[in-house]
Amino acid sequence: MKTKSNLYRKESYYGYLFVLAPVLGFLLFTLYPLLYSLYGSFTDWDGLGRMDFIGLANFKEIFMDEQFHKASFNTLFMMIGIPIEIVLALLLALGLNRKMFGTTTFRVVYYIPVISSLAAISILWQWAYNGDYGLVNQFLALFGIEGPNWLTDKYTVKPALIIMMVWKNLGYSMLLYLAALQSVPKDYYEAASLDGANGFQIFKHITFPMVKPVTFFIVVTKIIGGAQIFTEINIMTSTGGPEYSSASVVFYVWQKAFGNLQMGYASAMAMLLGIFIFVVTLVQFKMNERSSRDLE
Repeated sequence: MKTKSNLYRKESYYGYLFVLAPVLGFLLFTLYPLLYSLYGSFTDWDGLGRMDFIGLANFKEIFMDEQFHKASFNTLFMMIGIPIEIVLALLLALGLNRKMFGTTTFRVVYYIPVISSLAAISILWQWAYNGDYGLVNQFLALFGIEGPNWLTDKYTVKPALIIMMVWKNLGYSMLLYLAALQSVPKDYYEAASLDGANGFQIFKHITFPMVKPVTFFIVVTKIIGGAQIFTEINIMTSTGGPEYSSASVVFYVWQKAFGNLQMGYASAMAMLLGIFIFVVTLVQFKMNERSSRDLE
């Protein structure tokens, strides 16, 4: 028993050593900065000097800040791309799930933007959207359409960014759907065909319910990612676009923190953004649980 007890102690010791690195990483690089930022949100701080406690003053100012309201609206508006991406990804996955010549090549082609550098992709699309010599307007000119200067027009800058983000991330969502479709038992489809079900009925009662967990995962992760959009905006519209029409909340946080050295104010906005992401994610989980119970 003594030998066994020593062996268990030794295993536990090595087990704790293995988990020590990620735990320390979480404490040092996630929890500590989070708590520090939380305290900073209640202070007047430039990021370098003394932190002067001012209570809820930063939060009160945020709710009266028109730039913050614009950035919040822009962030929510650009999330329109999420349902568009989901629909296109599912359609592509359905097409590539068939036994056809060249499907492997198309899978690779659609996935290349996902593994490409976001900064490089942003520069590429910035050039493509140029009003004078961009590829987008050159393509439209073939049909006699005079395209706008996409990134300098407040009415076209957000749709332009949405198109670019959908194109960039489409391959990832498509691959998840493709994996889900290939895991659906073929017996289900064969039984439905024998019962006389048409294509729409098969999709509605078999395909869509079977890929629902993937849809839930994509929606949650895309909302979290969409709330934190920054790189594309910073590169393609470095000033936040015409009349601040493309600035996101994270872009505004970065601008206040490192441009204006209002670190306390930026921390307060970051806290509000974190609360928004948490609430939306929680609502999504609750809705998914209720939907699962209804299906049962």
